[in-house]
Amino acid sequence: MTKINIDKEKCIGCGTCVAMFPEIFELGDDGKSKAISDDYTGAGYDKDTIEQACPTGAISIEE
Repeated sequence: MTKINIDKEKCIGCGTCVAMFPEIFELGDDGKSKAISDDYTGAGYDKDTIEQACPTGAISIEE
């Protein structure tokens, strides 16, 4: 099972991931990104594209 993780220590809440992939990420009440779906392949994306979207490297994907 695939799991998208956000390192809250690295996340600066810039919203890049939300802007690029609104069907996968949103900003939480804490102002940090959170994954709302782990199905990035169903949305037509690959692991590297998702992980590299974050300027601070806060996104990681477990497969």
